[in-house]
Amino acid sequence: MHLLYLDDAGSAANRNEEYLVLGGVSVFEAQSSFFTQELDKLAESIHPSAPHEVEFHASEIFARRSPPWDRMSKAEAQGVIKGVLRILARGYDSARAFACAVHKASFPGVDPLELAFEDLCSRFDRYLARLRAAGDRQRGLIILDESAHETTLQRMAREFRTLGTKWGVVRNLAETPLFVNSGVSRVLQIADHVAYAVFRRYNAGDTQYFDLIASKFDAAGGVVHGLVHKQRAELNCMCPACLSRRVLDSKQDRGVLPDAAPEESQGASSVEG
Repeated sequence: MHLLYLDDAGSAANRNEEYLVLGGVSVFEAQSSFFTQELDKLAESIHPSAPHEVEFHASEIFARRSPPWDRMSKAEAQGVIKGVLRILARGYDSARAFACAVHKASFPGVDPLELAFEDLCSRFDRYLARLRAAGDRQRGLIILDESAHETTLQRMAREFRTLGTKWGVVRNLAETPLFVNSGVSRVLQIADHVAYAVFRRYNAGDTQYFDLIASKFDAAGGVVHGLVHKQRAELNCMCPACLSRRVLDSKQDRGVLPDAAPEESQGASSVEG
C-alpha cells in the first residue's frame, strides 16, 4: 500500500500569513521504517539520552522557543530542519512529495485547508492510477496529523469516493483518512517539514528548504503534478508548479505536444479562475 502522510503549515485565521499549505510525502508501506530509523538517528544526535522525546516540528524548531531547540543557535536550528529534509531527498527514489499552497486572499469565503485537501486527494488518486497503469496495483491511504478538521476531512474523503471531486471520482484509496498523533509518527514529522518548506517558499520567499526537496515532487511529462500553487494574484508566477504548466500549455498551443491527458488537465493553470 502507498501511504500519503500530510500535515499543514500556516493558519487559515492568521491575517499576517498570505498562504496555507497542506503537504507531505508518499511512501510505500515497507519504506516507512527507513525514514523512521533515519529520523531516530537524527534525534539521538540531538538528545542522546532520550531520542524518542524529540519531535521534529519545523515551525517550533525555526522559532527556538522550546526545548531542545531553545539551546540552539539560529544556524543550528535551521540545520536540523535541513537535516530532516535531506533524509527525504536522499531516500527512496519512489518516495514522492505532494503539496498544495493556497493563496488565501484569492479564495475569500473558502476554507483553504479543505480546498487543498480536495486537490491533493485527487492528485494522489491520479498518481496511484498512473502507477496502476504501469503494473503497480497497490491502493493508497492518507494519514494526517490529528486536528480539529478530522470530522470534516473524513466526510469529504467519503464523498470523493462516491460523488467525486471537481476532477472526478477518487477510485484508488483503500479507506477514509487515518488521523494519528504526529508524536508517534516520524514520517508524519517529515510531512510537517515538507509543508513548512513549501510554506516558507510561498509565504516568505525563502527557498533554502524547498530547494532541498524540489526534485522529489511527483512529476511526469514535464509537469510537476505533486505541487500546486492555487492563486489568482500573479498570472506569470515563475514557481515550478506554475511554470511547468505554462510550458506544457505553450507546447500544446503550438502543436508540439498532443492535448493534455486527464491527469495533466487537472488545474490546467495553477492560477485558479
